[in-house]
Amino acid sequence: MFKGLLLSKTEDDSVEVAITDLDDDALPEGDVTVDVEYSTINYKDGLAITNTSPIVRNWPMVPGVDFAGTVSESSNSAFSAGDRVVLNGWEVGEKHWGGLAQRARVSGDWLTPLDDAMTTRTAAAIGTAGYTAMLCVQALENHGITPDSGPIVVTGAAGGVGSTAIAILAKLGYEVVASTGRVEESDYLTALGASEIIDRAELSEPARPLNKVRFAGGVDAVGSHTLANVLSMTQPEGCVAACGLAQGMDLPGSVAPFILRGVTLAGINSVTVPQDKRAVAWQRLAADLDAAKLESITTEVPLAGAIEVASDIVAGKVRGRVVVDVNA
Repeated sequence: MFKGLLLSKTEDDSVEVAITDLDDDALPEGDVTVDVEYSTINYKDGLAITNTSPIVRNWPMVPGVDFAGTVSESSNSAFSAGDRVVLNGWEVGEKHWGGLAQRARVSGDWLTPLDDAMTTRTAAAIGTAGYTAMLCVQALENHGITPDSGPIVVTGAAGGVGSTAIAILAKLGYEVVASTGRVEESDYLTALGASEIIDRAELSEPARPLNKVRFAGGVDAVGSHTLANVLSMTQPEGCVAACGLAQGMDLPGSVAPFILRGVTLAGINSVTVPQDKRAVAWQRLAADLDAAKLESITTEVPLAGAIEVASDIVAGKVRGRVVVDVNA
């Protein structure tokens, strides 16, 4: 038996959320079983636990799109008992039981081995948010955006993706402009490496087809009018990496930035990225994410605390990363 956070659909279509004892026989199919040590709460987990959006597609469900832990059983030749692994995405917590439990069974194809120097707690603190942030940074680099190109705007800056993106970009030498609706977090964002803080209101209203150039590129976790505004303010041949929809999943903008300035919109899908690209992203995270800054943006809660954090993250009250110790 092991403990897990279980979401169950009731007859009236509401969702029951409970910390409960689960049996190994209830685990879904997979060729690797992992003793989970840490999971996290991402925005998608918040939506699932609060039933704010139809994230869950199979019931009952253990949510949690991330986990890090140690392999206990494996019939997959790539993994053996004792291996330390991390998982991000692959629709766990949506279609397949996820990481907010003390045990998980998954396909070994979804697991990434951990570098010897990285602890499972650090891997969880990075999580899907940090890994997505690195994919965004790599998209900018692949487009030729360098620190000399000009400032990079990061929207949703106080969130998990935004906080990690600022820390990575700053360490790499970029000038970072942080857009946030929580201006009281200015000291926090400056400590991460942001050189300028702007109120999200500057970007959240309907966008003009083209605005005055302000940025060489951007990392956007917000979508909707915010993304349209960022695109309209990006310099010729610039690039914006889009990975979120906190404001909305619409894009009420114009083709003008694309056809008049040659701006590139790079979509970031972190869920099903091939393992070779994942491995590179995790290697970069080990090298280019300051461990002290990661720790400064991370808080830790026990498994039962995940329920309250889920509500807070949907309400925009969580900054940085929240690690869940599933054994506490």
